[in-house]
Amino acid sequence: MNRLLVIEAILKTNSFTKAAQLLGYTQSSVSQMVASLEKEFHIQILKRSRHGVKLTPEGRELYPYIIQTIHQYQALKETASSIRGLKTGTVRIGAITSVSCYWLPTLFKQFREEYPDIEFVLQQGDYGMILNWLKSGLIDFGLMTAEYGDGFEKHIIHTTEMNAFLPANHPLANLDRVPIEKLCDDPFILVEGGGYSEPLEAFSRAHMTPDVRYRIQDDYTIMAMVEAGLGISILSELVYQRTDFNIVSKPVEPAVKRPVAVVHRDKETLPIASQYFIEFLIDNQSQLK
Repeated sequence: MNRLLVIEAILKTNSFTKAAQLLGYTQSSVSQMVASLEKEFHIQILKRSRHGVKLTPEGRELYPYIIQTIHQYQALKETASSIRGLKTGTVRIGAITSVSCYWLPTLFKQFREEYPDIEFVLQQGDYGMILNWLKSGLIDFGLMTAEYGDGFEKHIIHTTEMNAFLPANHPLANLDRVPIEKLCDDPFILVEGGGYSEPLEAFSRAHMTPDVRYRIQDDYTIMAMVEAGLGISILSELVYQRTDFNIVSKPVEPAVKRPVAVVHRDKETLPIASQYFIEFLIDNQSQLK
């Protein structure tokens, strides 16, 4: 197991020397463990260059299994700890921007008040990225739309509304609700969903086609572009709560909804810490606004 942890540390730090310092080994020991693993598998896993360390093509094929093995070992240790009561563990989450920024910090704080030694690893991305992380074992569960991703277990914890985001001086900015057909008159900035888009689904249901000029993954970049007058967009209502952009956010008619769900494989196979945190999310879903 130590050899696999060394591989992970080398790739995280992009250095044999830094990996040795991180894990408390000598650089010579780290090199020997890598060489031993490569000799056992008869495959070169890592390639060093002046730019750092990278996986070889063969190493890229092996790496998801290395990560899965590490996670399974950590899950084993956490299960043993759970017999004595949850004391340590790591919760690996993949989440969309609005959820990671506006819900998770408070939830992390509350959870750690009861379990102070639990660690969190948060990966932020679009729907497609989250599903790929789930499949590879990089994360234990995702927080994303329930409308996308077949083959996973899902539990909806909240339904958020997606609003029209407009420049402050836009003709539609004074409306209480913006008819979706009116959003086809301006250049549209689409939040990149990685395989699924609530705005595009809403336009399709209305038999409308927006004038998509930009596809951007980051909500804050989109809001800056809206403020600059480059177009309009539809984003989660959550991202408007803590912004000082000179823009307005108005509900769309008909409403565009996003059912946010905990998405994972068989829950019983997850690390104990992640099982606890999922239960914590479900028990506290009423505070998600």
